[in-house]
Amino acid sequence: MSGSKSSDASFAHAASLPPDAPQGAHPLGLTVHSLPPAGGAMAAVQQSRQGRWKMLGILLVCAAPVVASYFTYYVLRPEGRRNFGELIAPQRAMPAGMATTALDGAPGRLDQLQGQWLLVSVAPGACGTACQNHLYLQRQLRESLGKDKDRIDWVWLVTDGAAPPPEIQPGLQKAQVLRVDAQALSAWLAPATGHAIEDHLYVVDPMGHWMLRFPAGLDAAGAAKAKRDLERLMRASASWDQPGRTGAP
Repeated sequence: MSGSKSSDASFAHAASLPPDAPQGAHPLGLTVHSLPPAGGAMAAVQQSRQGRWKMLGILLVCAAPVVASYFTYYVLRPEGRRNFGELIAPQRAMPAGMATTALDGAPGRLDQLQGQWLLVSVAPGACGTACQNHLYLQRQLRESLGKDKDRIDWVWLVTDGAAPPPEIQPGLQKAQVLRVDAQALSAWLAPATGHAIEDHLYVVDPMGHWMLRFPAGLDAAGAAKAKRDLERLMRASASWDQPGRTGAP
């Protein structure tokens, strides 16, 4: 009997092994491996973390245009009318090399104004009541921006050779007053349908793109709304825009 039991045990052991299993292999056909060194495991974890950070960085870069588009849509979108002024789409680049003349006769180019936000009015040199109202509002809007006022210039583009009235000239000391060709200017700035180019104030970004037009006939109530638009633009551009024209043409 003992011989039979021994034979049965040997058969059971052999039956648990694959046909090519070596002598003395584990009955269940399992091979026991030693654990990897602790240092190798830590290095693998570190590499995995670095890979995740790299992937996150790639995702953020890819998401940047989406974030920008959401900002444009929700903060400056024309449909929502959160902004008082009318957004210009597509934006219009400032004409390259367009000649200007200062009131003292000094020649220049319009693109020399780049590097600052611009609040622009357009009118003949005689500057009637509407023109003078625009100049007053431009000055007040700029001053109302407080610490950000040095990031924006108020500009009067004069469309003829007439001299401004003597009584307003002292108030233009902080303005950029330049004579330009009216026809050439009309290829860049444009009024709303049914209005003249002189009826609006225009906003130009530091890269020279005309991007916003305030409604015609701006009054004190409208100026308060225009101020909110300008404040929003100053906040939105604070990370990349600084006062002055460093690097401008």
